Amino acid sequence: MKGKKEILVSYQGVIYKFSSNENKNAFLKSPSKYEPQYGGWCAYAMGSSGEKVEINPETFKIIDGKLYLFYNAYFNNTLKSWNKDESDLKSKADNNWKKFYKG
Repeated sequence: MKGKKEILVSYQGVIYKFSSNENKNAFLKSPSKYEPQYGGWCAYAMGSSGEKVEINPETFKIIDGKLYLFYNAYFNNTLKSWNKDESDLKSKADNNWKKFYKG
């Protein structure tokens, strides 16, 4: 469900929109439980090229309780590519994300 522009939170340099105040409050109580990895950018692109690429929120994977989002448009579903080399891409994405966010 798409978030509303009037119900938002800025967390670690990323703005999150919520569909309800209840969802917003749940996020604020435990952001690490809900926040997507790499600021919500495409995990595959972060791992393969270190770039921020828009995602399709319906294309995701949960790994060890964490949410990873992927680009999926124009016959290019990057989740499929991610699944072929997840370990290496995740390691590279973790390192590449450090260029954008120093938490």
